[in-house]
Amino acid sequence: MIDENDWYGPDAATFGDRLAAARETAGMEQDALAKRLGVQLKTLQGWENDLSEPRANRLQMLAGLLNVPMVWLITGEGDGISAPNEDAQEISPDLDETLLELRALRGEMRAAGERLGRLEKKLRKMLKEGA
Repeated sequence: MIDENDWYGPDAATFGDRLAAARETAGMEQDALAKRLGVQLKTLQGWENDLSEPRANRLQMLAGLLNVPMVWLITGEGDGISAPNEDAQEISPDLDETLLELRALRGEMRAAGERLGRLEKKLRKMLKEGA
């Protein structure tokens, strides 16, 4: 189960989630950050949508520009930005429960996807050995 206090942890959020949240916390628009990094807007959007990942040099620049540790940005571990709604108004218990359920489901889906990938790799290996 996902720890509700670890909003951006490895089981609750992706690299893209953390990147987008850090950018928003820094008050930057996507186009402004892309320009400062020297990349196309489409590239940054790909990172935030988890379609691709930046190279090490861009990752280091991202962490510096967004004022977050590079390790947190990559893994979600350590001190990063505060979870949403920590400084905001209290939300209704029903809404909070629904958000937590969505996060848990997302974590389960990620785990299932990883399991599917391992099974596919195993099947490919078995097919190759049998051929």
